Amino acid sequence: MSDKFIMMGLDDERSKKMAEVMGNPTCKKILDYLADTNEASQKDISDALNIPMNTLDYNIKKLLDVGLIEKTKNFFWSAKGKKIPMYKLARKHIVISPKSTKPSITALKTIIPVIIAVAFVFILIGLIPEKQSVQPTNVKSFDSIDDIKSYIEKNKLRDDVWSDFEAAAGVSVTKSTTAEEAGGAGDYSTTNIQVEGVDEADIIKNDGKYIYTVVGNKVVIVNAYPADNMEILSEINFSGNSEGVGEVFINDDKLIIFTISYSPIIYAQERTAKTAEIAIYPPRYQESKTNVYIYDISDREKPELENKISVSGNYINSRMIENYVYLITNQYMYDEEIILPMIEKNGEVDVIQPNEISYIDDIEDRNYMLTIITSIDVNDGDTTKETILSGYTGNVYVSMNNIYLTQTQYSSWYTGEGEKTIIQKISIDEDNVKYVASGEVKGHILNQFSMDEFDENFRIATSGSLWESGESISKNNVYILDENLNIIGKLEDLAPGEKIYSVRFIGERAYMVTFKKVDPLFVIDLSNPQSPSILGKLKIPGYSDYLHPYDENHIIGIGKEAADASNEDVNSRNLDFAWYQGMKIAIFDVSDVENPVELHKIVIGDRGTDSEALHEHKAFLFNREKELLVLPITLAEYKEPPTEPWQYGEFTFQGAYVYKINLDEGFKFKGRITHVTEQDELKRGYYYDWYTQIKRSLYIGDILYTVSNKIIKANDLDDLTEINKVELPHEEQKYYYSNDGI
Repeated sequence: MSDKFIMMGLDDERSKKMAEVMGNPTCKKILDYLADTNEASQKDISDALNIPMNTLDYNIKKLLDVGLIEKTKNFFWSAKGKKIPMYKLARKHIVISPKSTKPSITALKTIIPVIIAVAFVFILIGLIPEKQSVQPTNVKSFDSIDDIKSYIEKNKLRDDVWSDFEAAAGVSVTKSTTAEEAGGAGDYSTTNIQVEGVDEADIIKNDGKYIYTVVGNKVVIVNAYPADNMEILSEINFSGNSEGVGEVFINDDKLIIFTISYSPIIYAQERTAKTAEIAIYPPRYQESKTNVYIYDISDREKPELENKISVSGNYINSRMIENYVYLITNQYMYDEEIILPMIEKNGEVDVIQPNEISYIDDIEDRNYMLTIITSIDVNDGDTTKETILSGYTGNVYVSMNNIYLTQTQYSSWYTGEGEKTIIQKISIDEDNVKYVASGEVKGHILNQFSMDEFDENFRIATSGSLWESGESISKNNVYILDENLNIIGKLEDLAPGEKIYSVRFIGERAYMVTFKKVDPLFVIDLSNPQSPSILGKLKIPGYSDYLHPYDENHIIGIGKEAADASNEDVNSRNLDFAWYQGMKIAIFDVSDVENPVELHKIVIGDRGTDSEALHEHKAFLFNREKELLVLPITLAEYKEPPTEPWQYGEFTFQGAYVYKINLDEGFKFKGRITHVTEQDELKRGYYYDWYTQIKRSLYIGDILYTVSNKIIKANDLDDLTEINKVELPHEEQKYYYSNDGI
């Protein structure tokens, strides 16, 4: 019977997915478990294999997608009335044909023995040569501190070339898990991330029942669901530790907290080339450390510290893949003195030696730093690391298998040379962390969404400026690099005179927005990595700061509307430009790639209106199935019609705007939620209470939660009726807010 066979050609998209699944160690563990078990729920598998539910859910979907497992007819009901499915192996023959024509079922029956699908796949995999990994042939390590000094002296850029200290800037994932078995909801939102399966730390996390939020120098755990009984369960206070709390991860019953602290340099003799007599640094020399606290929160009312890991340097970024956290820090050089970095775990110090510091010949920079990539097993706190001598690490992109770090170099105006971005590639596989390649491209990048990995190639979009005929001309580029970071394809000099405002890579396409006066949305074909090409573009007023996939043929863009500058302004500045106005939200239809269309759009407020989601993708809450879009908005409105397009409106509201979103109706305004009381508004004047500013929103079940530094408020997701709220512990401070910021 044909339903006992899964047939695909080598060119079939499913064969790629099959290869990905069979190369995934977690998927293999699940298959092995189900091979010995008749059927099991996700909770059964999670408990047996010690795999977090969010990781398990991601891999179960992969296995279902390729047909290696299937749901059984059996199921059970949870205490909250949700159907819990059971899973088993799909006992089918999997045939991958080198030809596009499928073999006949009759022919297949005569040559394929009756074996289970998993065994058959493993036989096939065994016949295929193992993929060769990137070979870091040009990666070296130092012999001594003096060796490091010599390298820096040889390769340090002259004073007319400088490196940028960039600030590091989603796939919105909804989890349907068995959190309800612990009294939570089976349907809840998670952090808006860029790469599926690669979690990003944030100031707020939730697991379907509890909310974990950073409030000043505290991390507060709130029993959020059901909303009627919402209450604070516990606080973890770092105020007495002279350290600042950053972001958090949640991994089942593990809470991972990042902090930054500053202290006098310790273990100076072991970390420098100095003798004991002169290895004592005066108090003015301080070093920064990034601290990672791992708490057992099986009892949310009494979190227990299991491990504390401290790594030299400033926190740059982090990711979590399954049970491993990858931390990236930068350690500065101190007055040309080399101080070796260190990792400290629960009081035990490991100084990173020169022969553990990697480099590639002739990487030039003006501000050399040591970048430490640390892998941390959240279960036992064990660490491994890779340390690289490089420039300042700015933007970071992380796939399931690799970390890409970038450093940008700018040239002086009179050299005629443009900017360039240095890319460092680090392979990751649980506790294996290895520096494997380095490359460079013209221009600088905007943020993490300017980068992507696809079919083992790395794609990157850049903007750059060159002095031509006495003026600076900006140009934009897209580059495709192979696994060794050699350029294999490029598309240069896009939209001269404009710069990139947003980029999104989705499969074999890239969507790029540039802006100077109008918003060209470029649709770029990347299906042939050696020859990328422009498929189409759309020119409309305004621009998008962030692009988010709605589905394979539609993109959501959020940014600003724009109005043309007057002739007087154009002449006085000798520049044709436009003034940005209120906040714009649009849906772009790219099903006809040669003729993209702005399908729907709305504009919120007037000039001065802003949203954290414009520069922080984690503030963007979207769910297509629920037709839900929520954005934090600081609203500015004109009291009288403006006489000039550069005039700002006055602030009239801060809170969350809630929309129903779909392709037929576009954006339907449902209402808005604020944490600012009438009394707050009366007292405010020109002073803005930063603590009531809504920064994040999330949903658990049918409840919408909005979070500020002062309040967590719960509203009905359907009609936005307020259900409950809790006051968060915070220290009152007032900030002066203007259109230029705080």
